[in-house]
Amino acid sequence: MSLLTHLLACLFGMGSWVSINGLWVELPLIVNHIPEGWYLPSYLSVLIQMANVGPLFVTLMHRFRPGVLNESAVIYVIISLGTVASFLLGFFWKETVVVAGVPRSVALLVLTFFLAAVDCTSSVTFLPFMMKLKPQYLTTYYIGEGVSGLLPAVVALIQGVGVVHCVNNTQTLNSSNSSEIFHLHAQYQPANFSAEVFFFILSTMMLVCLVAFLLLNYHPAVGREHSNNQYTNGVKESSQKNRNSVEHKAMMDPYRPANQKRKSSFGTGAYSGMQVLYIFGILAWVNALSNVVLPSVQSYSCMPYGNNIYHLSATMAAVSNPLACFIALFLPIRSLLLMGALTVIGSVAGAYIMGMAVLSPCPLLVNGASGGVIIVLVWILFILTLSYVKVMIGVILRDEGHSALVWCGAVVQLGSLLGAVTMFPLVSVYSYFSSGDACNTKCATGRP
Repeated sequence: MSLLTHLLACLFGMGSWVSINGLWVELPLIVNHIPEGWYLPSYLSVLIQMANVGPLFVTLMHRFRPGVLNESAVIYVIISLGTVASFLLGFFWKETVVVAGVPRSVALLVLTFFLAAVDCTSSVTFLPFMMKLKPQYLTTYYIGEGVSGLLPAVVALIQGVGVVHCVNNTQTLNSSNSSEIFHLHAQYQPANFSAEVFFFILSTMMLVCLVAFLLLNYHPAVGREHSNNQYTNGVKESSQKNRNSVEHKAMMDPYRPANQKRKSSFGTGAYSGMQVLYIFGILAWVNALSNVVLPSVQSYSCMPYGNNIYHLSATMAAVSNPLACFIALFLPIRSLLLMGALTVIGSVAGAYIMGMAVLSPCPLLVNGASGGVIIVLVWILFILTLSYVKVMIGVILRDEGHSALVWCGAVVQLGSLLGAVTMFPLVSVYSYFSSGDACNTKCATGRP
């Protein structure tokens, strides 16, 4: 295996969601400078779901006009668009325009929509492109996809985003008898560098992704790592070499018995219709939980245990994603039974996280150190198991062909959409969750 190809596949995967992930981690710094304030996360959720028009268009083109859409050209366009939009954010994110008599961050919202369109469309274009390379590089791509969440988080930590200190704000009510009220005020610490610099760093990351994609297409060393089954715009090329390779498929792929009878019309027919529904159902469920449902309540589940616990859980969750993909690089298991078991384990961990978010600002064990340790460990378990399930499904569907990976990306976005539709009203409309005050909330010591 070419180390260069692994590196390029990882850098290519990094560009899949780095822009939107970066925007999310920068929110604590930018919300204080724009008129939308903390309503911005709600607007971002809506914009991201609106941006699903991109993957919808690509999926429909693959379904009804296969071979017409130039896949590589689409990837060049969306990566370039992401690079330019991230760069422009560095100049215009604070600019406002008066709309209906109210100042609005129009530039920020428009550029965010373009970034969301880029990242959403990457789900149905980047994965199918990896069909051009040998199967082992797909797992490396997933490592890069995990890094797309880790790198912005690390940069934000260096920047000092979201670091809160409790400042004493004592007030004197009666000067004659010196009655005072001791009140702690949560104060965000100034960042080590500005949001402008952060957006320029995001733009550089997207540029690195673009260079990696160029090299994946044209570097001679990468060309030697191309799969025998070549695809042009999503349509498989027929050649004598490919026909001969089928004769040796049983020797090369121990997961596929020779002369196996087709169980369904999906892909190679290795899985029955019910198994295909099972795989895609788990894929939608896992992505709904890990992409939207639980991240939307992460602050509610962790912040009651302290600001340090919140940042530790967010960082360890970001690390756990590429770690799970790295494990899958050496253990590419395709067992549907194991997939279901890991999904159940991850869902149970997610249920605990959701329970703590519902109980916020006074969750279980909030007054002891063990509560913070448990919530961090549960977050790690949640991300590790479900990230591994995602890679398992990607490896399985990669063997089923180009079209299967297109549908994989479409179902990923569908799951995220369903998660957003469920959580948006609960979090933003009905305010079902309560975060409390990091400096002043006191919980009864009698609670376990």
